[in-house]
Amino acid sequence: MRVSRYLADEVRSPARREYVGGHAYGMAGASNAHNQIATNLLIALGVRLRGCQCRPFHSDTKVRVRLGSETRFYYPDVSVTCRPNPPEDTWQDEPILVAEVLSPQTRRIDQGEKLLAYQSIPSLAVCVLLETDTPCLSVWRRTANGFVDEIHDRIGAVVALPELGIELPLAEIYAEMRG
Repeated sequence: MRVSRYLADEVRSPARREYVGGHAYGMAGASNAHNQIATNLLIALGVRLRGCQCRPFHSDTKVRVRLGSETRFYYPDVSVTCRPNPPEDTWQDEPILVAEVLSPQTRRIDQGEKLLAYQSIPSLAVCVLLETDTPCLSVWRRTANGFVDEIHDRIGAVVALPELGIELPLAEIYAEMRG
């Protein structure tokens, strides 16, 4: 399937599908815990970035990844871009941050294929992977030597994101979670 066909079909599709290798793949449903964490992250980013040129987007906004001659479209749970595409587009090309909430159904792809694909985006400075069953997130930061992983697993931790000029408390991201 060509990219143009995928994009045209995606606008009419009742279900979201990611595009990899010329094929569209349906996405797994998410648990309430997954959605609460993603929502908390989106709100935390939105509040902190208000009035800034950078904007957060939720999981209905695709990110386009160009890997050589291949084009992919993924739906990260949350993304932030400081140079947004035109309003009529259904995707972003230059995210500075992408975040995926891990689940048993998506963990292998999120930590493998998607993480590597996201890291190929020139504008990407940070990729965040969040656990659902415990307050823990992995921050992959771009450095001069490639991406470096940091683990934050204390509920009292505050994650600095100097790339955006903000800090995010884990307690806020994992607020309202039962367990």
